[in-house]
Amino acid sequence: MILLTRKAEFSSAHYYWNDDLSAEENQRLFGKCANRNGHGHNYTLEVTVAGEIDPVTGFVVDLKQLKEILEREVVSVYDHRHLNLEVPEFRVAIPTTENIAIAIWRRLAGKIPNAQLYRVRVFEAPDLFADFYGEFESPAQDGPGTRPEAQFGVGN
Repeated sequence: MILLTRKAEFSSAHYYWNDDLSAEENQRLFGKCANRNGHGHNYTLEVTVAGEIDPVTGFVVDLKQLKEILEREVVSVYDHRHLNLEVPEFRVAIPTTENIAIAIWRRLAGKIPNAQLYRVRVFEAPDLFADFYGEFESPAQDGPGTRPEAQFGVGN
């Protein structure tokens, strides 16, 4: 088995807000990120797949096809969008870096031929990223962030 990682970039706006909390509590928890007008980031996405090298091509996956899948499933949906207002999975889930990684995993799961999705890493900034390696099977998942196996880190 070998791991292969492909990068993509997208720019999106978002804000942090929990409708179950008061405006004062949202402000206390999220500070300036609770501004409902939102703010933007230039995100970097790294998608890692695992698989065996094809003896004919020398590739784990068709790189052009992987790029097209990332474009179709993620970039075209998230790029130059207000995540809270325009992307269905964030109408209820707070679009944190962690939840974005989980949502992207769910968009890509089962759609990459001849390879297994291994990791989704989303950089919100050069020094802030979230890794997601999959999730527990649960029949009652309401949206991103309900039962993650996420790792959060500060990049170097």
